[in-house]
Parts: sequence; C-alpha cells; structure tokens
Amino acid sequence: MRHALIFAAGLGERMRPLTDHTPKPLLTVRGKPLIVWHLEKLAAIGVHYVVINTSHLAEQFPETLGDGARWGLRIRYAYEGPTPLETGGGMLHALPLLGAEPFIVINGDVWTDADFGALPAEPDGVAHLLMVDNPPHHPRGDFALGDDGKLRDEGDARLTYSGIGVFRRELLDDWRDVAGHGDTTDDKHPRFKLAPLLRAAMQRGEISGSHHRGEWTDVGSPERLAALNVQHSGENA
Repeated sequence: MRHALIFAAGLGERMRPLTDHTPKPLLTVRGKPLIVWHLEKLAAIGVHYVVINTSHLAEQFPETLGDGARWGLRIRYAYEGPTPLETGGGMLHALPLLGAEPFIVINGDVWTDADFGALPAEPDGVAHLLMVDNPPHHPRGDFALGDDGKLRDEGDARLTYSGIGVFRRELLDDWRDVAGHGDTTDDKHPRFKLAPLLRAAMQRGEISGSHHRGEWTDVGSPERLAALNVQHSGENA
C-alpha cells in the first residue's frame, strides 16, 4: 500500500479547552504531536503519499507538518470547509487524491502501538478493520469478529473498531443508496458517516477484520490524553 488517509477534520469538542487553539491530532502525546506517530509508522512501512483531511484550525496542519518531506512522505491536505463532512463524506471528498488502489485509513485522534505493516495490502472485500478490546467508555463494542475473519454487525464476540483499516474506494460506490443524500453542506460535499456503509457491506460478507491486543487509546478526552502522557513519564522514570 502506497497511499493513506488520516481523518483530522473533527472539531474536538470533547477535548475543550485544549482544542480551542490546537486541533486534536496536533496535541502532544508522549513527546510529539499525535498525528506524527501515524506519519512515522506509515513512512516505516513504505507508504509515500498521505492525504490529511482538515477543517477545524486547518491552517495549523501545513504549518506544523509541511509537505511531509521530513518523513520521506508527500502530504496533501483535503480541506472540508468550516463544517467537517463526517467519516463517509470526508473519505468521499478525499477519494480524488487517493488513487485506485486500496489505502490505509487512520483516525487522527487514536494512539496505538499496532504494526501498520501487518495490515493486509489487499483486503478480502471492500475493507479490513483493525479491532481492539472494548474500552471502559465503550463496553458494548461495535462489531463481532467471527472465526472466519469476517466482521458482522451482530454477535457475541463484539470488539471496538480502532479507527484503523484498509479500504477500497468501491465501498463508497453505492453511498447514496445507503446514506441517501447525506446532510448536504453544499451541492458537492455531502456529510455522512461510514458506519452505515460498513454495516451494509458486512451483510454481504465484504468486511474482514483482525484483533489487535496491544496498546490503543481513543484520545477523546483531556483525561485520556493526560493518562497517556503520565504513563509515558512513569516508563521513563
């Protein structure tokens, strides 16, 4: 895989006041901006082209990250306007920059020690999702991972979607059939979530998954951010 998409357009409302002046993916985690962890890991596995979608405080991303050359990457920014387009609308908006081959997708507000190189270059179906154990704030999980490696919307062994996966652009082929016209911010940029498309594809057996049992945090609150950094300080003491 040579291309990747990082979702970085969120408003970070649950992280206020930290995100009043800094986008959540640029907050410092263990000594560097959260998004830099992703860029370093992507560069290490041979990804050379990264699209970062932006909205809230968008100008800070190129100011901080530049064109990606310091990591051996080429970064392109997909500005969604002042209102984020959600995950589905954001991916649709970024597709013209991503090419025809499968691409890695990463939520810009997660931290993990997962090896991106272990993700399949060619997903079995339209997407492969990296799943993790359910965190305390999301005990019911998202999807069930079967013994056959397929993800389903129903089942007992439910896990949480990590926000990391490999996607084919074909997942969005029928987005209007599933999501309707979305919450349209203008005629060209509909706003809709990916989850309904993933569930529809699961019913067709087109979504696979794997279980990461290492470290993973959804950096969704100031307390979780502080816990990550406190843990790191303790390890270095």
